[in-house]
Amino acid sequence: MDIDLDVRPSPIAGRWYPGDARQLAESVDEYMKVAELPEIIGEVMAVIAPHAGHRYSGPVAGYAFAAVRGIQPDLVAVVSPMHHPYAQPLLTSAHMAYQTPLGQIMIDQEAIEALNTELDQALGFELTPIRNDQEHSLEIELPFLQRALENEFHLLPVMVRDQSSRVGQALGESIAKVLRDKNALLVASSDLSHFYSQAEANKLDGEMLRQVEAFDPLGVLRTEEQGKGFACGRIAIAAVIWAAREWGANTVQILNYATSGDVTGDHQEVVGYAAAVITRV
Repeated sequence: MDIDLDVRPSPIAGRWYPGDARQLAESVDEYMKVAELPEIIGEVMAVIAPHAGHRYSGPVAGYAFAAVRGIQPDLVAVVSPMHHPYAQPLLTSAHMAYQTPLGQIMIDQEAIEALNTELDQALGFELTPIRNDQEHSLEIELPFLQRALENEFHLLPVMVRDQSSRVGQALGESIAKVLRDKNALLVASSDLSHFYSQAEANKLDGEMLRQVEAFDPLGVLRTEEQGKGFACGRIAIAAVIWAAREWGANTVQILNYATSGDVTGDHQEVVGYAAAVITRV
């Protein structure tokens, strides 16, 4: 590989997940190994996974990526929220590749260009490329993908600031058009409610997951708007559902749910995590 390749360095390796390649591989493999998956019905088109530090959400994320272990997509589109205060509605990396301790993942420049064309037609603007971003929610999924998938895939990274249904639907449908004839996988990155008690989190997260399981992207967004449930990556979830719909997907299975309190034992202020798979039956 070209030693001059423009690579996005990881700002979270060694903090949000192990910085040592061997330790990282072993921990990710163990999260997937112990996941007790139900029977998954249909062809897997997409997964929804949490994005906290692996110590907290890794056991749940393991379910999502165990569901795709061994498949060989050429291209993976990861849609995540952008937690940092960029003004632009949709962003992507300006680098040529992402770096994790497990190696580099090339960004598919042709896919980004094609997505920009679709977004410009639908919304009047494109993805904004940024350098040296500190966003964790997209990168946190990459070591799981590197261990779960059996081939060297390319990446289509999208980070979302705009929370409107107009942007979410246009993004999802545009991604579907770009990837329609490709061997691709979709990943939505999202945590659920933040800093409620365990009992309240279970209630709020249960309502959000009912909308996800109903395959209802507008329901996901309304649940947040009405204060009945929360997901920091709600637009990522909704966009991936819209994209999967365009591909003919019709089913969502919730694979696992837990909170940070289940790890730490502190149930006063927890964060909710869920794993789900979207299939075409």
